[in-house]
Amino acid sequence: MKIFVGLSGGVDSAVAAARLIDAGHTVVGVFIKVWHPDWLVCNWEQERLDAMRVAATLRIPFLTCDAEAAYRDEVAAYFIREYTAGRTPNPDVMCNRAVKFGAFLQFAKAHKADAIATGHYAQRIDTVHGPQLVRGVDATKDQSYFLWSLRGEQLGCALFPVGNTPKADIRVEATRRGLPVAQKRDSQGICFLGHIDIKTFLSHYTTLIPGDVLNTQGTPIGRHDSALIYTLGQRHGFTVTGCGPNSAPHYVVDRDISHNTITVAQEPPIIAASSVLTLTDIVLRTPVSTGTKLTAETRYHQRQPHTVTVTAVHADHLTLVTDTVGEAVSSGQSCVLYAGNTCVGGGIIG
Repeated sequence: MKIFVGLSGGVDSAVAAARLIDAGHTVVGVFIKVWHPDWLVCNWEQERLDAMRVAATLRIPFLTCDAEAAYRDEVAAYFIREYTAGRTPNPDVMCNRAVKFGAFLQFAKAHKADAIATGHYAQRIDTVHGPQLVRGVDATKDQSYFLWSLRGEQLGCALFPVGNTPKADIRVEATRRGLPVAQKRDSQGICFLGHIDIKTFLSHYTTLIPGDVLNTQGTPIGRHDSALIYTLGQRHGFTVTGCGPNSAPHYVVDRDISHNTITVAQEPPIIAASSVLTLTDIVLRTPVSTGTKLTAETRYHQRQPHTVTVTAVHADHLTLVTDTVGEAVSSGQSCVLYAGNTCVGGGIIG
């Protein structure tokens, strides 16, 4: 096949391209250029240079896909809009849907590619229900959580050549192959944030007003930077009077956007068994029905995922009931659904 590989400038996508060449495919390396604000320094030029070096080492053509508009309008704008509405967004999920498997996939098809490939740690397995997304074999690196929103047609055009291998072995392979990024550190965080925090970024797009931190009795005990920028379970970014670096942590257990307050406690927030979760913007690659039991993750690498039962399936939303006590969830978060190691889909918590 003719396969366009998204070369990010990192080791995973470099090995992905090399493996596809070994398999006999015609491979084209593509750097996906995304948006970042003019006032923020971004190292995309260096990443593109590293991607070019990989393509040169592998002796494959190299192209650049301009996905700035998609990234700005469907990832960054979504991120700003959700935070300013008091919800908790997941821009990595949106980047995969709108950019890597949106704009990049369209770019590849326009150039007559048969498929695209990325360096994600996930696996695609074809079944009678169509292509299914399965966890990568390296549990510490599995990225299926961020790919939950891919529809069958997107997943059907996608390959994940490194998902069947532990990350440590990928680095060994990259060194053996002489790839110039073999020992390059993994990128962290969201590209358009760079090395700044959410507070600094959002302050350029909305007014952030400091307010009171309350205890569970409603008494002010500290200050925060703006209720908009916190999520349930967060334990940093605010001050509690009299607490030092060795004090027990406080967790955000509630927010009141209209009064600009957050409430904290020394125990993390939970949701009780039999709590109802309503998911919108749903994607289900495997049919589910009332009574289906699934595992639900509302955070990446969640320590204790929820066990849930499907109670209603509609065209535009899905209703779940939690079977056990679990970690509290916030509106806007992704709820990713698994049956064993298969990611059947997910939705956005309402």
